[in-house]
This record gives sequence, structure tokens and C-alpha cells, in this order.
Amino acid sequence: MPDIVIAQTTTDDEAKAGELARGAVEKRLAACAHIDAPITAVYRWKNDIVRDKEWRISYKTTRETLPALEEWVRTTHSYEVPEWIVLTVDGGSEAYLSWVVEQSTSEV
Repeated sequence: MPDIVIAQTTTDDEAKAGELARGAVEKRLAACAHIDAPITAVYRWKNDIVRDKEWRISYKTTRETLPALEEWVRTTHSYEVPEWIVLTVDGGSEAYLSWVVEQSTSEV
């Protein structure tokens, strides 16, 4: 089975979420990016409790392409400390996983 991961970040702007999703797919850093409807985030930031609306972007990519995707998100993102979480995919349709590998061949 190919080594597939799902990497996630969030942003506080729907248009920016679209840019982060589309840009990664255009650059072949991810085969697919899902944007979740607005979610509510509650967190501590610089000693304040903050409640914000955010959009989560989930990227389907390969472990091999992951470092380039992470660097691109970090340099493109508007947050000082963007969320970056990576989930391992333990199974799935072989045809879908093969498609993810094919589409995640980085051109960067």
C-alpha cells in the first residue's frame, strides 16, 4: 500500500482556505484538498482565550511530498503559527490511494 497521509491546517478566512486548497493541488503537493464548513475554534493565544470561526483544509498527499507541502503551507499561510497536523492513512481503496500518489508528484 502507498504511504498516504492527510495533513490539516485551518484559516480564519474562507477565501484564504480556497487559495490554500487550490494552490497545493495546482502545485501537485496534494492530490485533493477538502475545505470543511466553518468550525468554531477556542484556544489560548498570547494569554487570551480566543473564540474564532475557522475553515479546516485537509490535504491528501504522500509522505514523500509532505515536507514540500508543509513548507509551502507555512510560507503561504497568514497565521504566525498555523495548525499543522498529519494523520496516517492505514487503509483504503487501492485505486484511490494510487490516484493520490499519481496526483501528488510535486512540481516544486
